[in-house]
Amino acid sequence: MAGHSHSANIAHRKGAQDAKKAKQFTKLIRELTVAAKRGLPDPAANPRLRAALIAARAANMPKDTIDRAIKRGSDPGEGQNFEEVRYEGYGPGGVAIIVEALTDNRNRTVGELRSAFDKHGGTLGATNSVAFQFQRAGSIFFPPKVAEAEAMFEAALEAGANDVISDREGHEVLCAPDDFNEVRDAMEKKFGAPERAALIWRPNVTVKVGEDNAETLMELLDVLEDNDDVQSVSANYEIDDALMQKLSA
Repeated sequence: MAGHSHSANIAHRKGAQDAKKAKQFTKLIRELTVAAKRGLPDPAANPRLRAALIAARAANMPKDTIDRAIKRGSDPGEGQNFEEVRYEGYGPGGVAIIVEALTDNRNRTVGELRSAFDKHGGTLGATNSVAFQFQRAGSIFFPPKVAEAEAMFEAALEAGANDVISDREGHEVLCAPDDFNEVRDAMEKKFGAPERAALIWRPNVTVKVGEDNAETLMELLDVLEDNDDVQSVSANYEIDDALMQKLSA
């Protein structure tokens, strides 16, 4: 299993699941607000807002919550002024990590992230210290029931995508960042709204992580993703399925 933007740990208890959902909503609301503030409140004319709406609906966010977030962003007198910041560093086992954040206080955010890295055997580095190990890509994800792999691949290439990765989890359509909006619109027209659609950091190479570092790495990724200012976490780790199942048990 290769690491992209999601931690592999699973919260089994109801309380933990509710807490994670609340944090997810906080992050999505922040993205909806910023997207509406920096563009038009109409998703048809604002690709970033449209992507945020896809994510919010996939998370089953109530419509009135979505509407309030967009209204807050489109009102110049409302909401906080969030700044987009990228942080980079290394985790246990030499795993490269990119953290994207929306923050209204850089000092607070960098302090919290540095503490998380330090406590889990990692190091927060300078900008571009690990980005060369990744490439920016558009990622559009559909569940497996939408289409057979061959049909998805043909449609994606016709839409201008570079590749499709299909497995039992679903179909991930990959494209160049500049082609993201066009490819997403074409795929949505053919297959309906995707489950996820976003620009991601995709590893060029992965780092094999053994049992001695895997648990600490997963803990670090959890802490990073749990931070309210963090929008996404990308890492170039690779963990055997058997070990991943053991960690998730």
